Amino acid sequence: MLPDSVLPDSVLPDIETVVRENLAAVLTIDIAPEDLEPAAALTGTYGLTSLNKVLFLTSLCRDTGIDMAHFTEDDLAGMHTLRDCVEILSRHAPAGA
Repeated sequence: MLPDSVLPDSVLPDIETVVRENLAAVLTIDIAPEDLEPAAALTGTYGLTSLNKVLFLTSLCRDTGIDMAHFTEDDLAGMHTLRDCVEILSRHAPAGA
């Protein structure tokens, strides 16, 4: 897992921004993207439903150019927090993104 303050390369800030914006867009609570906590549980803290997770992941793939087919079942099951999403997406980001 990535610590809150460590962004190892230039790809992560872009991915983190996209993750934050897309997560805030699908949540049923009103929260600004910058107010989302990296380690908070997406379902427990933010109430992300299964349907909203699908919408969230679909929009993430569209906005990052990452093909959903790259994700394994373990990747999808491991997306419990914003930090998890950033970490997993960064592994599949196109070179030079």
